[in-house]
Amino acid sequence: MAENEANAAQQGGEQKTIQPQKVYVKDVSFETPNSPLIFTKKWEPEIKVEFQNSAKEINTGLYEVVVILTVTTSVNGETAYLAEVHQAGIFVMQGFDAQDLHMKQNIFCMHFLYPYASAAISDLVTRGGFPQLLLSPLNFEKIYADRVNSLRENAAGETEQPDTQQA
Repeated sequence: MAENEANAAQQGGEQKTIQPQKVYVKDVSFETPNSPLIFTKKWEPEIKVEFQNSAKEINTGLYEVVVILTVTTSVNGETAYLAEVHQAGIFVMQGFDAQDLHMKQNIFCMHFLYPYASAAISDLVTRGGFPQLLLSPLNFEKIYADRVNSLRENAAGETEQPDTQQA
């Protein structure tokens, strides 16, 4: 791939560039709605992790990418805590067509930002008085491929007759 990018640059094509410029916490929230009684319960947590992301151009070739990581932990059906971090980054991204740009924002940038978001969640949980929470790494290539495939399937389904059902 680097060879293709070098050839494009030599042939007058625009060189492909991804360069992180800034990483920052855009928003953070931590709630313990059932404290202090939740600390008296036997710690057998049910943990739900949700992940979202967004990207927007803030200047020509300059993008803000945000990963939103939400962790809700319950004990015996009661919410122990809700932790949410909006971890953002500013990236220079040039030389990509729209499809490649979208892919880079959803894979490369997420790989870059997720460890920061995960560490911030872990810190919030620990500071909230709960046992350390270590989140597993995510496979952003698979997440992206699944989303693209789902969108394609939905688009294909919309072109069918309304009363057509698939098995």
